[in-house]
Amino acid sequence: MGDRESSMLALLVAQAEAQGADLSTLRGLVEEASALGAERALGALGLRDERARRDMDELRELLQAWRDAKKSAWAAVVTWAVRILLALLVLGMAVKLKVFA
Repeated sequence: MGDRESSMLALLVAQAEAQGADLSTLRGLVEEASALGAERALGALGLRDERARRDMDELRELLQAWRDAKKSAWAAVVTWAVRILLALLVLGMAVKLKVFA
């Protein structure tokens, strides 16, 4: 929750307390509303069932595998680019020194 939202919540709790509501009742109300909001958000994402934890773990593993593959691919590209540049450099030196003549 951002600063604006948390300060708004604090103001609303203070206002309700000033109007006679008990602070512990207000805290309980905020907790219940937060839990209900979290449940609704998870439901909207399709993550409320018992398989959601396993699905999230599998998605994390898949994402990590993708990152590892991408990292390996970039490393291979850089390695081959350096090899090609070094081969061109050696070829250029050979031509300059007239090794093939």
